[in-house]
Amino acid sequence: MGAGSERRGVEGRDQEEMEGLPQRRKGARNEPRLQRLGTRPQRGGARWNLRFQRMGAGPGKIRGCRELRAGPNGVGPGIPSGSQRCKLQLVVGSPASCMELELYGPDDKFYCKLDQDDALLGSYPVDDGCRIHVIDHSGARLGEYEDISKVEKYEISQEAYEQRQDSIRSFLKRNKLGRFNEEERAQQEAENSQRLIEEEAQASTIPVGSRCEVRTPGQPPRRGTVMYVGLTDFKPGYWIGIRYDEPLGKNDGSVNGKRYFECQAKYGAFVKPSVVTVGDFPEEDYGLDEM
Repeated sequence: MGAGSERRGVEGRDQEEMEGLPQRRKGARNEPRLQRLGTRPQRGGARWNLRFQRMGAGPGKIRGCRELRAGPNGVGPGIPSGSQRCKLQLVVGSPASCMELELYGPDDKFYCKLDQDDALLGSYPVDDGCRIHVIDHSGARLGEYEDISKVEKYEISQEAYEQRQDSIRSFLKRNKLGRFNEEERAQQEAENSQRLIEEEAQASTIPVGSRCEVRTPGQPPRRGTVMYVGLTDFKPGYWIGIRYDEPLGKNDGSVNGKRYFECQAKYGAFVKPSVVTVGDFPEEDYGLDEM
């Protein structure tokens, strides 16, 4: 592995250190960027559907389809077929030298091959509704660069990362930030302990088997039966396991392979004691059976 791979390994450890820090509030998203060259609509000219199919993919397995219009910044009748390939490369991603271009009519009838690099596109029988079919002969396979889990990555050990002076962890230590701020860390631990005591007191008033209503912010009230009360392995604190009357939950009573109670899929959920009210809450008809 080279220096670049080592740097990426350090950046991975830096990212782990950053996860524990408060996150800056994100602002509004930027306006969408201009579309790529060759896809910007132009006034007038022939309109073509551009389809890109990997060689050997077979019928019906089209990589993508875009609608193009002739113009100075896109495909056009006054541009040589060879230059046209370079523009299409920006759209379909296939190298221009590996392209085979075919022209089809509006009725999907094959017209001819665009195999003369010095011939103008307008010299071919191009008309409204025609499409240019691009076949990739580069040998690349669909999706071969999409699964990043198959890409070999540089790994740096905790010991080696600890010794570096240019890392996020070293910066946090020198400036006593995050988990390296003893005063802030002690205050946070005290707050967590107090929160745990309050949750335990709330959970003690919620018996297993009792009917309840769950009211979480931003969601309508949901009724169900208390199936579990206590600590869990998936998150700290006390949690209440609910079996809803309708499939309004997220699980079947198990999380990360550990089962806390039994129920049907999508009927189970875990919520904090503060949003659970125990009482006489009969089942309601949500009208889901009629859907």
